[in-house]
Amino acid sequence: MFCIRCPYCGDRDQIEFGYGGEAHIVRPHEPEAISDAQWADYVFMRTNTKGLFAERWVHSAGCRRWFNALRDTATDRFVATYVIGEKPPLPVTQGGDEGAPVEEGAEAEAAEIAGGGRP
Repeated sequence: MFCIRCPYCGDRDQIEFGYGGEAHIVRPHEPEAISDAQWADYVFMRTNTKGLFAERWVHSAGCRRWFNALRDTATDRFVATYVIGEKPPLPVTQGGDEGAPVEEGAEAEAAEIAGGGRP
């Protein structure tokens, strides 16, 4: 077991949270104007990045608020959590930009901001 930092309540046990999928998915502006294939792509297709990944989480047994988190999917370590609507504290390689560089030292800085992100 490990702790997740809720941006509203602080560190809490993982059992209090629910996973909400990939963060920063933009809904089509005119869903009635897109094809069935495009709609299926929006609803079902998600990136499956190994490494730093932006996700949505809900503090279901606490404040019941949704927030975003940066989690390393290879180690299951939470690097940072942040309020929905804010930009991630780190550049994230997600959604087709697998080759984008992450600034050296940025992960450690975000972990410090988030309180260390415990495995």
